[in-house]
Amino acid sequence: MAGSILIVDDVATNRIVLKAKLSGARYATSQAADGRAALALAATEKPGLILLDTNLPDMSGSEMIARLRADPETRRIPVIAMTVHDDPELRIDLLKAGANEILTKPFDELVLLARLRSLLRAHASADETALRALTCHELGFAESLHDFAPPARIALIAHQPEQALRWKAALTRNLPGDRIEILCGEMPLDDPRAGVVPDIFVIAADLERRGDGLRLMSELRSRAETRDAVIAIATPRNAHEIQATALDLGADELLPCDLSGQAAQEAALRLRAQLAQKRVRDRLRVSVDEGLRLAMVDPLTGLYNRRYANAHLARMSDRARRTGRTSVVMVLDLDRFKRINDSYGHRAGDHVLTAFAKALRSNLRGVNLIARIGGEEFLVVLPDTTLDAGYRTAERLRHAIETQPIRLPNGEVISITLSIGLAIGGTRDTDPQHLVDEADAALLNAKATGRNQVAIAQASNAA
Repeated sequence: MAGSILIVDDVATNRIVLKAKLSGARYATSQAADGRAALALAATEKPGLILLDTNLPDMSGSEMIARLRADPETRRIPVIAMTVHDDPELRIDLLKAGANEILTKPFDELVLLARLRSLLRAHASADETALRALTCHELGFAESLHDFAPPARIALIAHQPEQALRWKAALTRNLPGDRIEILCGEMPLDDPRAGVVPDIFVIAADLERRGDGLRLMSELRSRAETRDAVIAIATPRNAHEIQATALDLGADELLPCDLSGQAAQEAALRLRAQLAQKRVRDRLRVSVDEGLRLAMVDPLTGLYNRRYANAHLARMSDRARRTGRTSVVMVLDLDRFKRINDSYGHRAGDHVLTAFAKALRSNLRGVNLIARIGGEEFLVVLPDTTLDAGYRTAERLRHAIETQPIRLPNGEVISITLSIGLAIGGTRDTDPQHLVDEADAALLNAKATGRNQVAIAQASNAA
């Protein structure tokens, strides 16, 4: 069950104690006494997180984590491994197998709960992004993305330059090929030498003042440029309170301030794992963004499509009714567009549509809704606009199109005209689609009475 925690420990007393602590923090739990039972529960219940004692009767902790990671159904479930001894070699093995965190018994409850919250948040967010990407894929909107991964850029921000240099030396040995740089902690993104935004920030919890690193992390999280970067906070090993605070404020990872010996190898493994997760999130995010773009945008003209226009028009109409401000709906149609296709070919027709869309953008404000709703039919909505102002805008637009010839790909120059139908909304309790229908009826009237003109819907004239 998403959000629940699976406790895996062969000692019943340990399971009971952990269950009591987690129940007190309002977590639902399930329990297993060995690896096989835990794997079965993980596959059927899909817990939000697994608390795993590494001393199991039927398999090692590393083996169980590896089996979880090998199964597509369980590979993304966060795992916190619990060990009796703080053995550096065991920690390395567990991280290589895919553990998200390793805690040594007896562990600090404050840090445990903070780590649980952090991992559960990350897991839920990853699940939601993956679900959106899957939906886009099933709807045929998502495009395949390449798996090329350039070298990571890792920024180090320490209290003293000497400490940053030691970190850089230690990490460079364990992360060959990645770009590791030392940044100033005052305002790293304002430094013109900073260049591309780092993938990972490693920040000392205390900089000039105590807790400055956490404040810097909050600043980075608030900026669009760095919001999705991995942030690792370096603290003394026993600074439990600041570790818990860092996790709750948004730190992805905790590292020790001292990166000598095997601590550097462990830190590198943790950063590698965080970087891999970030790249998956980035790819999914791009896939979702591209899917949404394809779902909302007409691929030829780059304008919004009918699907988006209908939804946005409904929201604009609701706002108009609440505020009492009128809005003008226009339906526009290029006159005798079929002749262009018949005379010059469909490539020329596409070129005309693209040029017309560009002209619409250049002659209308950014707050206006502009959409392509059919072959050569377009929709424009002018919010907070009177009927008179809307008519003047339509006439100005009609005149601009008439007086701007279009050069075709073959070099020929042609002129186009358009007919426009107008309807007004906001003063009547009218369904948004009915406004489009009114404007469309006015458009037909403009076409029938000579083309290249603006016509107003009868209901709007009477309003």
